[in-house]
Amino acid sequence: MKVVILGKGEMLSNLIEGTLDAKHKIVGVLRYERTVMPRFLLALRDFFKSSSDVTIIKQHKLHEIKCNSANSEDFKKEILKLNADLIIVGTWHEKLKKEIINLPVIACVNVHPSYLPKYRGPNPYLQTILHRENFSGLTFHLMDENFDTGAILAQTKIKIFPGDTGKELKERTVFQARILCAELLQKLGSGLLIPVEQNEKEATYYPNIKADDMMLDFNGESAEQIHARIRAFHPWLPCYVTYKNKYFIPNPYKLKILDKEHTFKILEKNNIKQPKAGDIINTNYKSRSITVMCKEGKSLKLVGTNLYGFFNKPLTKLFIKNIL
Repeated sequence: MKVVILGKGEMLSNLIEGTLDAKHKIVGVLRYERTVMPRFLLALRDFFKSSSDVTIIKQHKLHEIKCNSANSEDFKKEILKLNADLIIVGTWHEKLKKEIINLPVIACVNVHPSYLPKYRGPNPYLQTILHRENFSGLTFHLMDENFDTGAILAQTKIKIFPGDTGKELKERTVFQARILCAELLQKLGSGLLIPVEQNEKEATYYPNIKADDMMLDFNGESAEQIHARIRAFHPWLPCYVTYKNKYFIPNPYKLKILDKEHTFKILEKNNIKQPKAGDIINTNYKSRSITVMCKEGKSLKLVGTNLYGFFNKPLTKLFIKNIL
């Protein structure tokens, strides 16, 4: 089969490798960056900081489609010229028009990093950790005019471990994309695939996060929820602990929930009476550690924090030293 792949970064790299593993021909690649960056700036970035997908494209001497949109007339002409059997889309921001979806001879397939129909939407890596799921997933499905709703061709579950951030979950997911892509194309080439409609009764959708979601709410969320929020947002956005007029940025890899007994001992040691959720009840300036009171008598210890801001960051230890 002649395959065109649209995508970004590690997902694009693994879809390329998966297609080549299945011994199919990649006739064109459209990178996400071409639709959001001016050509001159992209050329500079590629020259000074080449990414994994650019390296693989050059290594395999793949044809790059140079269009600024997958919905453009230029892209449409390119697909017709290449006579593509299949378009595979992974990590994309445009909603493809019906005329584009119908261009390839066989199908237009989307790769969504969740176990559909659950966690439709723009960032399931973040959302599955935020909602403290034990599993995420990866789904290849036929594209239609809506986001993430088409019939499923192949999918697999992916374990979420207790210390995972969005970074680790994404890394495991895109690696599975290579394996599942190769399996899918082998079956598709043999005519062994039967699309399965999604069960709309089980569907969930989560939109893009807002700026307010980055601010940790110790009154509204439990220690477990805050722990999950900090890990979920990494590496895309930091979360913030507010203290007076300053903001602490937690280290997502150095978090520890302290139970009621441990928290009570800290309060007793520091002679703190009637603490409120959000109060800093213990510090260690050497390890840049702050312990914050949470709901239900628990607390959250955050080690390796930094003050937000270029000029504030070097003063983190000094500031923590003077909190209590």
